[in-house]
Amino acid sequence: MSDSTQETTGRGEPEPGSATDPAARSRLGDNDAPVEEELEEEVDEIVDEGAQRLHRTWTELLVTGFFGGLEVGLGVLALIAVYEATGSHLLAGLAFGIGFLALMLAHSELFTEGFLVPVTAVAAKRASWQQLARLWGGTIVTNLLGGLVFMAIAMTAFPSLRSTTVEMGSHFVEADWSWETVTLAVLAGSTITLMTRMQHGADSETGKVAAAFAGAFLLAGLQMVHSILDSLLAFGALLVGAPFGWLDWLGWFVPTAALNMVGGLLLVTALRLLRSKVALDEEREEVEREQS
Repeated sequence: MSDSTQETTGRGEPEPGSATDPAARSRLGDNDAPVEEELEEEVDEIVDEGAQRLHRTWTELLVTGFFGGLEVGLGVLALIAVYEATGSHLLAGLAFGIGFLALMLAHSELFTEGFLVPVTAVAAKRASWQQLARLWGGTIVTNLLGGLVFMAIAMTAFPSLRSTTVEMGSHFVEADWSWETVTLAVLAGSTITLMTRMQHGADSETGKVAAAFAGAFLLAGLQMVHSILDSLLAFGALLVGAPFGWLDWLGWFVPTAALNMVGGLLLVTALRLLRSKVALDEEREEVEREQS
């Protein structure tokens, strides 16, 4: 019997449990597309969320990004305080999870969390590339502004943390660019984007919180190079007498942000879009039907 022969019982009926058995097909999913129902539902949710974020007004976009800078600042403050007390980057990385938790619960916007969800919405034709550029540009500026305001307050409120802040900020801005630095920046982008995907795949708030702290531990605990997080450390250092200047920070920030995008877009988002091709095709067909 050839491999393509349908599995049947002696009465010519499908073998129970085989791919042609209706009951088995029902257990596997009631759709004909070669994509699991759960994945399709998650893609639908990601597309819907991405479309909402991309269609925000300028005021909503800028305020949400500013709050994102303030809230991730909470995590940076915890990071500095725990490192000051313990000298452990790993423990400090866990403390930084407070920042990601605040971002998640407050529904604020962080630039490097804007790779998977908005891009998926654009790929599904629920928004335009111009809207994506608007989101990225507005978010990155307001994240930095909110972070600067927060660090100015934090360095005034906690003068005992100033020397540690200068040490931590200098570690990134004054580092020589090498393949190690490049790969740490790429990994930072992919780690946050994967964290975003994990949160969308979680069935409970507990799972989302666990993903936030896991991402924070890897990002800050392993001292990956992250454009927004490490900029806040640099801002704190610059405000209290860093050995580097604002132009030094800018020269570090631009390539770091670009490498974060490479990690988030190429290592995670592009592969996820390929994995969800059928579901995205269905989304695009639905958009075309709505527009016709």
